[in-house]
Amino acid sequence: MKKLTSILALTLALILCLGLAACGTAAQPGNTEAPAASDLDYVKANGKLIIGITDFAPMDYQDETGAWVGFDADMAAAFAESLGVEPVFQVIDWDNKIMELNGKTIDCVWNGMTLTDEVQAGMECSNAYCNNAQVVIVPAEQAADYQTADSVAGLHFAVEAGSAGKSVAEENGYVYTEVIDQATALLEVHSGTADAAIIDALMAGAMVGEGTDYADLTYTVGLNSEEYGVGFRKGSDLAAALNSFFQSAYADGSLQACAELYGIEAALIAQ
Repeated sequence: MKKLTSILALTLALILCLGLAACGTAAQPGNTEAPAASDLDYVKANGKLIIGITDFAPMDYQDETGAWVGFDADMAAAFAESLGVEPVFQVIDWDNKIMELNGKTIDCVWNGMTLTDEVQAGMECSNAYCNNAQVVIVPAEQAADYQTADSVAGLHFAVEAGSAGKSVAEENGYVYTEVIDQATALLEVHSGTADAAIIDALMAGAMVGEGTDYADLTYTVGLNSEEYGVGFRKGSDLAAALNSFFQSAYADGSLQACAELYGIEAALIAQ
């Protein structure tokens, strides 16, 4: 009898414990999960803004000390400073930029990025800040032969993988080879391994012609018109924060001053 009483007492104790545990885990009226931290909070907590770039003068390129400079690099550093975090520049494979964002290996893509339908579908984008176009690069001595979109149709182009230049080549039915970045596309033409390249007009203005490393090259045909923006993870509140920063920088003249420093003031879009 004593043994049976002990078993009953143990069973009642177990039932009581299970009931208390269930009460502790049951959802109570008015209780909700804590909201997830915003992207802005994530970057601030991390203490750095990781900026996805490629080598692309005059937007992002390295000076003689190895530091990243250029219109985009300087403005990205200023934006990071306004957030109280460190700017960290990360060279990426341009074709994987959306995957890099979603995987949080970078926090934004800030590199003269054209606001294409694909980009805007996959990223939270800032307002446009700069006008641009895709232009054809050819050897200067051949420029007179290539002044229209039709005249360059038989050329073999070098284009950056995942770029607006590649998209334009596809739209026009041009034959092309993909390379890692626009700087490499220029090198292909310079070395004769490609007949021509399609790159951003702003880069062409800084990188080819008299007084540059590619004095033997020039740009001829403009194939489209487009706008640059900065991309963040889809739904990120960093895009709105950057828009506010751009507006303030335009109002105080620092955006225009940076554009003048890198010779792109004519392409700047008012904020």
